[in-house]
Parts: sequence; C-alpha cells; structure tokens
Amino acid sequence: MTAPPAPASGGSGGAGPFVDLHMHSTASDGSRTPAEVVRAARKASLAAIALTDHDSVAGLPEARATGAELGVRVVNGVELSAVEGETETHLLGLHLRDTGVLERALDELREMRNRRARQIVERLNALGVNVAFEDVLSQAGTGVVGRPHVARAMIAEGWAVDARDAFDRYLGAGRPAYVAKEQLSMRDAIAMIHAAGGLAVLAHPGAGGTRERIEALRALGLDGIEVKHPSHSSSDTARLRGLCEQFGLVMSGGSDWHGAADGPRTIGMMQVPADWLARQDAQLAALGRAPAA
Repeated sequence: MTAPPAPASGGSGGAGPFVDLHMHSTASDGSRTPAEVVRAARKASLAAIALTDHDSVAGLPEARATGAELGVRVVNGVELSAVEGETETHLLGLHLRDTGVLERALDELREMRNRRARQIVERLNALGVNVAFEDVLSQAGTGVVGRPHVARAMIAEGWAVDARDAFDRYLGAGRPAYVAKEQLSMRDAIAMIHAAGGLAVLAHPGAGGTRERIEALRALGLDGIEVKHPSHSSSDTARLRGLCEQFGLVMSGGSDWHGAADGPRTIGMMQVPADWLARQDAQLAALGRAPAA
C-alpha cells in the first residue's frame, strides 16, 4: 500500500497538518468539480477543507463522499453575500448541519442571481454585445450563475479576450453592463447560517476589519473571522487575530481557491493550522452542536 503524503510544513506557525477552510467548486464559480477539489486537497497534503461555494451547498455530498474515500475531512460550508450598511460583505457559513434548511433559503438567492444575470445580458445586448442568456446558463452548468459565467460566455463568442477584459470593459462596478446584486442583510445572513447549525464567519475583512465593526457584528451573532486570506497583509492578520481573542471569536482561514493550477492563489497556500479547526469544533461543542458527521 502506498503511504499517504507527508503533511505540508513551513511558515506561519511551523509544521502541519494544515487545513483550507475557504474553497470553491463548479457548484458556484470554481473551475474544479467538488471531487476534484478534494483530490487536489489530498495531493496538497491537507488534513481538511471547507467547501464554501457561493449561495450553494449542492457540491457538498460529492465532496464529502470523495473526502471519506481519500481520508480528507470535508467541512460543510457556504459563502453568502450580504449588505452591511451600504457595503457588500461576504459571510462564510461553516459546519452546517441542516443543509436542507439552508437550501430552501438559498433557492430564493439563486433566483435573485438568475434575475441579475439576465439583466446583465440585456444590458450587453443593448450595447451590441450579442451574448445569449442560455449560453451564460450553459457556462454555469449546475452551478450558481454569476458574472464570471457571463464573462466566459463573452469570451466564447469573441467579445472579450479574457475575464479581466470582460470585467474591465463591461461587467465590473461602474461599467456599462454592471447590475448591483439584490442582497441579504447581514443580520438575516447570520440567522440563516445559525438556523442550519453552522458558525457565521466574516470572510476576508482585510483593513475593514476594525474593532468597531467587529463589535457591531458580534452583537448580531457573528461567531468568527477569516484571519488568514491571500488578500490580507501581515498587519491585517495580526489585528484580526487580536480581535478574535478580544471578542471570543473563532479564527478561520483559507486560500479562496477557485481551481487555478497556479497563479496568486493556490490550494493550501495560507497554511492554516489544523488547531484552528479543532477550536471551531470546540466552539460548536460549547454551543451544544456536534460537528456534522
């Protein structure tokens, strides 16, 4: 029998094992299937991952089945978009137990995303960019439709060189085909995650993760902060870690990997200690919720 790969090591806290608690698959805007994500995690010697697709838990059964086969723990997750004041904020739901409860709430969010994608296509068509909504849905497959799928349809039809070109000229905020999202409130997003038995973790707050903001979100029921993320500076990471300690919040972290084989974001790059996941498990136990089996 072939021995399992040795755990990754080095940087930010010494030797592994490490985990990656922020990853995407073809169930939303990632380029790898849920099973492929887990296989990549195994290859990277990760002890555990969280699959956190945008507004979707559809990839979790496949990911968990592959994880059981390969010996990689898969944490049930999701990434929600919510409005905090006038600012769009991303919120991770980790350790979801009742995904059926969340699935029913996510159905409405998916319909909102479909409406938005259709409006974007209508704006593109009015600009002379002839992309069909059916082609956008085809790019999304079984995943939740979003602007990256519009960009892929544009590229396929020769209207953009690559995704950056599509966003820079048409799809980005302030560009002629941009349509703002219909959004959840942060209070409702946290409540959705709690109703599913999960922990609500503020995603990649960066420099915006101030004491005042975290204190206000803690009052709404926030459980944790994504401390380690590719977009964070070392000072961001240190400050957010301190705020977790101050407010009794769990720490989390991940690569926000969408499937690229190389580039600025690679699987496991944040070297998140497995101890952080153990602390999340302990927090669940303290709340009377065992981690999902």
